[in-house]
Amino acid sequence: MPAKDIKNTPQRKMMELRNYKVVKSNDLIQKSRFNLSLQEQKIILYLISKVKPEDTELKEYIFEIRDFCKICGIDLNNGQNYKNIKQTLKSLRDKSIWITLEDGSETTLSWIDKITINKNNGSIKIKIDDMMKPYLIHLQRHFTSYELLYTLAMRSQYSIRLYEILKSYAYKKNKIFDIEDLKRTLSAENYTRFPDFKRYVLDIAVREMNEFSDLAIAYELIKESRRYAKINFSIQIKKNMQDRMQTWARIDEIINPEQISLLEKTCGEKI
Repeated sequence: MPAKDIKNTPQRKMMELRNYKVVKSNDLIQKSRFNLSLQEQKIILYLISKVKPEDTELKEYIFEIRDFCKICGIDLNNGQNYKNIKQTLKSLRDKSIWITLEDGSETTLSWIDKITINKNNGSIKIKIDDMMKPYLIHLQRHFTSYELLYTLAMRSQYSIRLYEILKSYAYKKNKIFDIEDLKRTLSAENYTRFPDFKRYVLDIAVREMNEFSDLAIAYELIKESRRYAKINFSIQIKKNMQDRMQTWARIDEIINPEQISLLEKTCGEKI
């Protein structure tokens, strides 16, 4: 199907929604600690993607449950989705985030201030907490921007968190972390044995980032004495258009498993 034929179709709308930008200050990415489930992270990122560059305040943003389900590839015919998302939003409202300030002290912030649900039209109004404003509004320097699209097909809560951390350091092309510090940042301290952390956190996250994001990631383990103490990530931006198109096709296959690829519809050929 020619691109012009899908201009006003639901498929075109979803393509536009998936390209919403998530923009955060680097402090919010690099100096924070929080423990959110996969779905909680996707909801937060979807909300943040609604914050526009021209916004001067954090508004009460409209959260359409149906759009969210479509964007994240959730089965709309599952009657439990509305109930589950409602419970997830309640959980988000009750959770906080630790962030390190410039003087080295730590403080807590809330993600969400208020939630209002309209049962008649299936929409939710969500007010992001005003304490988040310095980290989301009028960012002139030291911030990271990425497309919401690149998080949608990820299935591990650690993949999304590690992706945005490495994205914030992409300009350096590599970043070394102390493994224990990285565990705390990812809220993965429960993996006390390094082989388990490597298998269930690192390897899954790196695979998903390479398959579904705009980054190409590799890592090298660094030993101190007889134990692995540090990890050195190599971070490359996928600049080759063919690589990017293959990534977009893989994302579409995951979040639209029963549909013909949107890229096939647009380009008229299999990638």
